[in-house]
Amino acid sequence: MNRLDRFLGVHGQALALRSERMSILASNIANAATPGYKARDLDFARLMQAGKGARGAGAALAATSAGHITTPVQQAMPRIAYRVPVQPSLDGNTVELATEQLQFAETALRYRSTLSILNGRIGSLMSALKEQ
Repeated sequence: MNRLDRFLGVHGQALALRSERMSILASNIANAATPGYKARDLDFARLMQAGKGARGAGAALAATSAGHITTPVQQAMPRIAYRVPVQPSLDGNTVELATEQLQFAETALRYRSTLSILNGRIGSLMSALKEQ
């Protein structure tokens, strides 16, 4: 599986993160009228950077002394954070529908682009296997 991971590159991890982000954004949009709902999002760039050390699971912190507590990066840095609204509403809801829709559309476009790249790589692998 390690060779396949190298062949696909970071695109497999990117696809999973983009899918998770679309789910979070869809939840934000669905709760746009819920009083007190706090809009959430994930920092795609930070999570991709953290995933470079160990694919999919995030890199682990290094313990340099026996007294140190080892903690996975995902616990040290939360995956999902609350979005800070430009103009909060009176009922405490921080969802800004236009922002959420824009972010969802952008993430969906990037998801399709990543899927297209993966499709091309898998297609070239399939054609190489057929020729053997």
